[in-house]
Amino acid sequence: MKKYAIPVVATAAVVLILIIAVIATYNSLVTMREKVKESYATMEIQLQRRADLIPILVSTVQGYSVHEREIIQAVVDARARLAGSSSDNERIDAENELSGALSRLLVVLENYPDLKADANFRQLMDELAGTENRIATARRDYNEAVRTYNTRIQTFPGNMFAGLFGFELAPYYEVPSGSEFVPIVNF
Repeated sequence: MKKYAIPVVATAAVVLILIIAVIATYNSLVTMREKVKESYATMEIQLQRRADLIPILVSTVQGYSVHEREIIQAVVDARARLAGSSSDNERIDAENELSGALSRLLVVLENYPDLKADANFRQLMDELAGTENRIATARRDYNEAVRTYNTRIQTFPGNMFAGLFGFELAPYYEVPSGSEFVPIVNF
């Protein structure tokens, strides 16, 4: 009986170590996936804050910019598309469209000195600027969480368990093309 005890104990120890490794890896992957979801939700909160500010901005600007209906309509349409998006990728695309429309609107606004002098408009623009900073921070945090998670599910031993347990790559938030050109706004 003693002759078989050592191999049985060694086999049991190896199996136990493997089980612990699988559990630890699985739990780690779940934690990272949840961090990605949390980061995305934080970004969505800031995007919603901006979306809530847009109708106020549009109504404020409409009184001054009678000739700029097309740009205002682009902002309104982009906000509606964002509100109607159902997947993460649709939401990211819609958010990029909204960012572009807002940039074009801000460039047009420099032609309205009375509007720029309005206290409500200045306060609104400060709110919007603060929100844009929060969005940038949330995007960075989201992409960092995605990088950590995606790296883990693509490297050994995480890749073995990721496929086995159905963990999939998370999409990065990517800057829309044309964003490298900063609009000139003189407020």
